Amino acid sequence: MVRWLLMKRTKVSTMNFSLPRPLREQLDKKVQRLGAYSSTSEYLRELVRRDLKRDAIAHVDELLLEGLASGPSEPINEAWWEARRAELARHRRERAKKHRKSA
Repeated sequence: MVRWLLMKRTKVSTMNFSLPRPLREQLDKKVQRLGAYSSTSEYLRELVRRDLKRDAIAHVDELLLEGLASGPSEPINEAWWEARRAELARHRRERAKKHRKSA
């Protein structure tokens, strides 16, 4: 349902490309055999969506591996947040102090 709503609100643009006749014939036969798509265009759109999704998943995997390789983890708890807030407050005070000196 959400996908349909997004598709309905999304502006559609046309893209044309050429395929050798034998490839086009194989593609049309496959779409007919699958029976899940109303047209070859619908099938190709689904292939593009799957490919983009696969790229997105690969990117997230890379980020996860990068995070794992970045060193030991640090627990994020209330004490961690308090330390970050104190650090931010100290930073703000230092900036305000420098600003007052330069004014």
